[in-house]
Amino acid sequence: MKQEVINIEFWRLSAAYLFVLILILLVKKREIKREKLIVLSTARMTIQLVLVGYILMYIFKNPSPWIVLLVLCFMESFAVYNIFKQLHKPLSKKLKLVIVLSMVIGSLVSLLYFNLIVIHFKPWYEPQYFIPIAGMFIGNSMIGITLGMKEMIENFATQKNLIEGALMLGAKPDAATKPIVNSAFDSAILPTINNMVGMGIVFLPGMMTGQILAGTSPLVAIEYQIVILIGIAGSVGISSFLSLQFGYKTFFNDRFQFIPQNRKEK
Repeated sequence: MKQEVINIEFWRLSAAYLFVLILILLVKKREIKREKLIVLSTARMTIQLVLVGYILMYIFKNPSPWIVLLVLCFMESFAVYNIFKQLHKPLSKKLKLVIVLSMVIGSLVSLLYFNLIVIHFKPWYEPQYFIPIAGMFIGNSMIGITLGMKEMIENFATQKNLIEGALMLGAKPDAATKPIVNSAFDSAILPTINNMVGMGIVFLPGMMTGQILAGTSPLVAIEYQIVILIGIAGSVGISSFLSLQFGYKTFFNDRFQFIPQNRKEK
């Protein structure tokens, strides 16, 4: 029997913030200086979600391909910005371009495939489907690229002598960096794989839980969750692979010499 969605009253919503206070007390007791970060993160999360809620209400009531594409561009841009910010390293223009293209190509290929083949919602820009699915693909691809790039850049810095030694012995850049790139790719996709392994037994995913709470049949919710998880895995895999496969090449010049990212190629 389908039930109406339970509306969370304002005072009940406010009561949820008790757990934020508990978290602040816990970190304070352990003398971990995170109180300010927790407060700012909670405030930012609340304000952002409220604003997004009102924006989505408008978009859902006034569906337009141009508005949907504008939202998509904003999400892609914000994801790329977050990748650059999280890496905390100076990046060459070539590597930045590789990250941008990998992010866009990986997420869009997966999104279009699931739009046209798997879910096939009409019209193609139906915001109720397009925006949430795009957000999940882009968000997870962002995490995958960040994890992979961070490990690759750090290992290139710590294993610089090994890479240059292999090059001096006649190895090509792809062979000299293969273990590092493979390890970075594994780190990029591992969270997604672990998420899939624990799905349904260890925890119920957010999208599936939301659909069930909204009154959707659990079997229908499961169907959506399966295809979305597979789509996320594909998006993360493609984006991370492209970023690493072409990203490592930006560390070498035309003479196969290793060049740090904070130095200009001579």
